[in-house]
Amino acid sequence: MRRTLQKITSEIKLLVLDIDGVLTDGGLYYDQNGLVSQRFHVHDGFGLKIAREAGLSLAIVTGRNSLAATARVKDLGIEHYYSGYADKAAAMNLLRKDLGINFDQMAFLGDDWLDAPAMRLVSLPMAVANARPEILKLAAWVSSVPGGQGAVREAVEFLLTSQGLLNEQLRRFSLI
Repeated sequence: MRRTLQKITSEIKLLVLDIDGVLTDGGLYYDQNGLVSQRFHVHDGFGLKIAREAGLSLAIVTGRNSLAATARVKDLGIEHYYSGYADKAAAMNLLRKDLGINFDQMAFLGDDWLDAPAMRLVSLPMAVANARPEILKLAAWVSSVPGGQGAVREAVEFLLTSQGLLNEQLRRFSLI
């Protein structure tokens, strides 16, 4: 029996994110000393704060090691950070064991081929609007905006709406 998207989203306890191309626009900015900086969107950061406050657990699995990304993850207060994992399925298995959460309780938001193994494991594979075509085909949900432009915030709001938790967050800010 095939589960509906509503049923799947109602059971999600953990949102796992890629960084490059999801939390960032995918650009790598090198200075004259070879140091890399990256651009993160404040809407995504606020969305992750809202997700945590609503009770959604968060994790990041990324293929690169980046000082900029590590600083942003720390700033966001995300405890479950797996960097330098080109084999994202291996990282997802570690995450599952570390948190004691089944794959059917996880969503993964990605954009490129390295994300495919992780997306195939979870019950809710998600993609940013500008993801590679092969990744868009794997996704059960796709953002309307590109990575680094609020796609993470949109994914959070989608999950919280599906779980009946968004209105509580909107009330906190006198929006309803």
